[in-house]
Amino acid sequence: MRTETRLLHALPHDPLTGAVSVPIYQTSTFEQEGPGINKGFDYSRTNNPTRQAFEQLLAELEGGTRGIAFSSGLAAVDAVLKLLSAGDEIIAVDDIYGGTYRALHTIYNWLGITVKHVDTSDPGNVLEAITPKTKLVWLETPTNPTLKVSDIRAIASISKASGALLLVDNTFGSPVAQQPLKLGADIVLHSITKYIAGHSDVIGGGIVVRDQELGERIKYIQNATGAVLGPQDSWLAIRGAQTLHLRYERISRSAQQVAEFLQQHPAVAGVNYPGLRTHPNHLVARSQSAAFGGVISFWLKDDREGAAVQLVKHTRLFTLAESLGGVKSLLCVPARMTHASVPREARIAAGIHDSLVRISIGLEHPDDLVEDLAGAISAAENCSVEQTLHA
Repeated sequence: MRTETRLLHALPHDPLTGAVSVPIYQTSTFEQEGPGINKGFDYSRTNNPTRQAFEQLLAELEGGTRGIAFSSGLAAVDAVLKLLSAGDEIIAVDDIYGGTYRALHTIYNWLGITVKHVDTSDPGNVLEAITPKTKLVWLETPTNPTLKVSDIRAIASISKASGALLLVDNTFGSPVAQQPLKLGADIVLHSITKYIAGHSDVIGGGIVVRDQELGERIKYIQNATGAVLGPQDSWLAIRGAQTLHLRYERISRSAQQVAEFLQQHPAVAGVNYPGLRTHPNHLVARSQSAAFGGVISFWLKDDREGAAVQLVKHTRLFTLAESLGGVKSLLCVPARMTHASVPREARIAAGIHDSLVRISIGLEHPDDLVEDLAGAISAAENCSVEQTLHA
């Protein structure tokens, strides 16, 4: 049975009514037949039928033994970090998502956990940095927002040899295009908010693991700390996941067209997109991904932050907003928005220019998106000329 068919039919029909849509069990507690005797549910923080259905679907999507759903992507990040102890060390990708950077450097470093940031697009950097204290290697591939690609197989081999767990944040890659567990990762993490839910109406996070015992440990943390995905949001995530294959395929095709347009535009200095043959890790991306996703970042030859600000102010179809992976196209300036919590020196070192613009392609016609960006780039150029004349 093909993946798309298997996933759609992995969702059970309601045994009580025959409803083909998973019911929303909007309840905090469940009747017990006797003290400690129940039908598998006692309190919705611990387990809820709607969330359980989504967690099972999440595990099916990633080919793992267990899925665990959280109230946000950062709640999922927090649960993984709670596996560690004082004195442990993490090797993390250098242009890591700003929220994860903040958690690592302003919370967990207080608790005695240290972080080394390296450019993981070269596995040799991981090999050089890893030590006996390294308990976790943290990848995003592609990364946010410079779209670097890491060789999951190679880094999984390095991590395993050193006894460290390998986590892959697969938010950009999506489980329909990239399967990190099959490539050797131990943990896959998602911001459910993005491609899986896919409609900009849910905040959620997810973890999928290969090892059942590791899954039990993270499930215990989920219950003990309580950052669970609610039943309404679980239902919305299920609804979104059922069209993930179609959305991701269409968005990837459109993103390729937009990236190629940007690459040839005379005002654009550089474009980051794994689907471009000029991307330094294009061949690695092709070897481990079935599609390249809908996130692109680029910067103008006028590398001032003001040029990027003018550009994002002049789009009609791209909405200026944080987040990505929805049905409507979005854009942002990471230095001012998603990565504002990262010190400027660290941002620049990781390739996050002050003028970098990140765009998330939606389901609009790609020709309309190209026209919108062309107009916005022209407007930004004209503003730059006026600023120069008045300087």
